[in-house]
Amino acid sequence: MKTNRYVLSILVDNEPGVLSRIAGLFSGRGFNIDSLSVAKTAEPDVSVVTIATFCDEHIIEQIKKQLHKLINVITVNDLTEKQYVERELVLVKVHAKTEKRAEIMRIVDIFRSRIVDVGASHFIVEVSGDSGKIKAFIELMKPMGIIEIASTGTIALGRENGK
Repeated sequence: MKTNRYVLSILVDNEPGVLSRIAGLFSGRGFNIDSLSVAKTAEPDVSVVTIATFCDEHIIEQIKKQLHKLINVITVNDLTEKQYVERELVLVKVHAKTEKRAEIMRIVDIFRSRIVDVGASHFIVEVSGDSGKIKAFIELMKPMGIIEIASTGTIALGRENGK
């Protein structure tokens, strides 16, 4: 079966243990979470959990049904077939040897990113965008010598109908 990338936006009660139950649902059934992000919404008692996963269509339907059964889950929104805006924020610490600094700064500029920390031998670069942009940036930084990467994971919001 063909696996696809799915992005789920799940509104939940902002209570202890909710994330644990969601993660437990995935791990207990052998499903992998590729990316996970959790944040409060405009309503302080509601949080949004954004999960990206790779699986086949049958598995995603199982996941959505199981999520609907969990206590504290308000809604499960599969953004995959809809129009949505997706972003990820990544901090990349890269070796910045004197002879490579100008090249790194050009790449940072091309990707509309920014250097947020400068050390004697490194830069820390902040990059935001969709997963394709992030992957492309990281591939260009690999020859420079990536020291460390930290990522927020995917966040996403559905667009209005017709847009």
